[in-house]
Amino acid sequence: MKLTHLDENNTPTMVDVSNKDNTTRVAVASGVIEVTREAYEAVVTNSAKKGPVLQTAVIAAISGAKQTSNLIPMCHPLMLTSVKIEVEEIPEIPAFKLYAKAKLVGKTGVEMEALTAVSVGLLTIYDMLKAIDKGMVIKNIQLEQKSGGKSGDFNR
Repeated sequence: MKLTHLDENNTPTMVDVSNKDNTTRVAVASGVIEVTREAYEAVVTNSAKKGPVLQTAVIAAISGAKQTSNLIPMCHPLMLTSVKIEVEEIPEIPAFKLYAKAKLVGKTGVEMEALTAVSVGLLTIYDMLKAIDKGMVIKNIQLEQKSGGKSGDFNR
């Protein structure tokens, strides 16, 4: 299998998408952060010392999606048309599951933007709770689904 980010001389390159058709592209990613009961309660009661944890994580996740091409060297700068973030509370673990949905009409997909949004959102939760819980675990960052483009749809 040929890697798309290497040219015929094995030199790293940004993929040329200029001949691709504009299509609607959507990607959904998710990830989980497991926390202690004390940290979980601080979030759900909005009593964390650094402020509203989940609201801040949502804003950070949106910002992360918009900054993906600055962080991942071969990603194209994209004109995202939508980034939606949802956070699910999982009290029985305790944990939070963050979902990011990125969308655009363009020549390249938005999987990396959705995955980056999830990563930055979860890291923000970690940052805001680390004074309470240094043992938090971020895990299962994954693409849930994507649609649009030549490679077709993907659903986990």
